[in-house]
Amino acid sequence: MSEIKKSFTTEKYVVSHPVQLEQDGWRLDQFVMKCMPTLSREFLKKKIDKGEVEISGRKSPHKPSVKVHFGERITITTHNDGMIEEEFWYGKVVPKTAEPTIIFEDIGLLATNKPPYMITHPAGKNLFYCATVFFETIYKKTIHSIHRLDRETSGILLLAKNPQTAQQVAVLFEEDKVRKCYFFIAHKNPGATPFPFTAKEKLDRKEGAIPEAMMFTFPEESEFGKESETHFECLLEKDGYVLVLAFPLTGRQHQIRVHAAAHGYPLLGDKLYNGDPGVFLRFKDNKASDEDHEKMQIPRQALHAAALKLLYLGKQKHFIAPLPADLTDWLEEKLDLKFSEVELLMEKRILEFLS
Repeated sequence: MSEIKKSFTTEKYVVSHPVQLEQDGWRLDQFVMKCMPTLSREFLKKKIDKGEVEISGRKSPHKPSVKVHFGERITITTHNDGMIEEEFWYGKVVPKTAEPTIIFEDIGLLATNKPPYMITHPAGKNLFYCATVFFETIYKKTIHSIHRLDRETSGILLLAKNPQTAQQVAVLFEEDKVRKCYFFIAHKNPGATPFPFTAKEKLDRKEGAIPEAMMFTFPEESEFGKESETHFECLLEKDGYVLVLAFPLTGRQHQIRVHAAAHGYPLLGDKLYNGDPGVFLRFKDNKASDEDHEKMQIPRQALHAAALKLLYLGKQKHFIAPLPADLTDWLEEKLDLKFSEVELLMEKRILEFLS
């Protein structure tokens, strides 16, 4: 069976999926949901109604209930209308930082300070506000993603200007030879694990879980889940909140957020791991209540990739990314902490980490 085919311009993104044998007889909306699981059913039905979802050999637009068959191709077109990637907070669009900043670059590697809401590479509804797309526009060549940060997470992201560098550095991530330090703000729940501590719970998804992307913890000795390890150190505790540095020794999806929440420290603004995964679904469908907003306090999870070190071209390299304005503004307004104070709290420990 033919593979997935994609084409991209700054105006539109087109992806074509083959219907597999086991998908024969599926409803069209069911098939599209499987292809684009990060988008709401309501949003995808609108795409079908507008004729942006085509079945090979048939005239569109189609009804969402029409059946697809093995051997057909389903082509989904997304136009850059300026609104598809917008985030809303109390009904208003969340402003985005226009550009990632360059921390380091040479002939093969780009180290950037990624702003929140910018995705690493095109996926789901996030097809245009992407790090690879941004730098491809500048360099007029393919930019390769080496690792990824969650869309809401800010901080250090490594990209490659050629396949050779991408492969060389990606191997270091796969072998857990890249050391990373993250900063986050979290609530402190009653009975939370005292700092410092190292979380070693295994992580994995559960079949049938809603939301589908949610990760779960399993005991370290369990036969289920993938081995995961994160070390946590507290910088400051104030008014029921903690400022924390996290040092992941493995690279599982959502690792820091899941480990922190499992030990009583759900991240500020985390829609998935706050104790009510329904918050994530309501924000996804733009139906979040005032109570949901009050619980989150800020539009995104308060997680920042602050420092990273690796062996690159035979030499130790390290990178540091300053905290973004949305986090420092919240710290000043809520906890009366100046940016310079937070920097001093972080500086000594990060320098020790990089040495």
